[in-house]
Amino acid sequence: MEQFLTVLLFIVGLGLIIKGGDWFVDAASAFAEATGIPKFVVGATVVSFATTLPELIVSVLAVIEGSNGIAIGNAVGSVTANMGLIMGVSVLCLPAVVKIKDFAVKSLIMIGATVALMLCCLGGEMRLWGAFIVLAFLVLFFTTTLVSLKKDRAGTEDAARLKPTRKEWVMTVLKFIFGAAGIVGGAQLLVTYGTKLAAMLGVPDSVIGLTMVAVGTSLPELVTAIVAIAKKETSMSVGNILGANIIDMTLILPVCTFISSGGVLTVDSLTVYRDVPFTIAIMLVAVVPTLFMKKLKRWQGAVMLAIYAAFVVLTVVMK
Repeated sequence: MEQFLTVLLFIVGLGLIIKGGDWFVDAASAFAEATGIPKFVVGATVVSFATTLPELIVSVLAVIEGSNGIAIGNAVGSVTANMGLIMGVSVLCLPAVVKIKDFAVKSLIMIGATVALMLCCLGGEMRLWGAFIVLAFLVLFFTTTLVSLKKDRAGTEDAARLKPTRKEWVMTVLKFIFGAAGIVGGAQLLVTYGTKLAAMLGVPDSVIGLTMVAVGTSLPELVTAIVAIAKKETSMSVGNILGANIIDMTLILPVCTFISSGGVLTVDSLTVYRDVPFTIAIMLVAVVPTLFMKKLKRWQGAVMLAIYAAFVVLTVVMK
């Protein structure tokens, strides 16, 4: 009976994230077209915050329950999954042309935040001063986004746009809310029962956080990416992944540090010396060639997937 219930809830969760993803991307795309805000920016801000909610919720609850391994592994593992698995699959399926100015700024902030996070945790723990340093990158991210948005709006202020009716706005908002709820709720079902199964098999907290929970809480980004590919909205997908990674790295661990006992978050040495370097390696493959080619190409997706596969194998072997 318990096995049947697990399978049933898995199917329900899958259905929720599929339909939720469809509504979510439609609503975000409609919002971008109606307001004139570039889809890359919408993906990097509004969509990113919504798809990052599972990671934030899971990590905060894990710290409250004393499972720091899951909290930290989830945050770092989610970024690795976002880059290696989700962006890798996305680019392999459909290469993306990027607006180099927006891409360069956000990708460099992402790499800078990840390096800063690693340096702040070298002693095996993150303290309040380190949390504030990492959080500063989130402030920088939103500041640069607002400046870029003002410039874009100033240049397209007189551009003709179809203004949606009140009914269309209401439908867009409802699709966005229910789409996000479907994605988050569906992902939570998969994470809950996947984690339960892994724990029954004796898999350590840190491994669960880095693999099953990380991939599970990254499902919103994965669903958004897949739907965006199907709808030819790769710019939104790339923006979503970059924005989600920045928020994951600059918000989740600082918040976990703030609520930790004594304002100190203990960090496993493997996370600092193995997991974060893998994440940085995948980021460099995605970012450096793109800055010169102005396009994410299929070979980058293949390399990112290969590095991610190596990361997962090494994580399981070195558990």
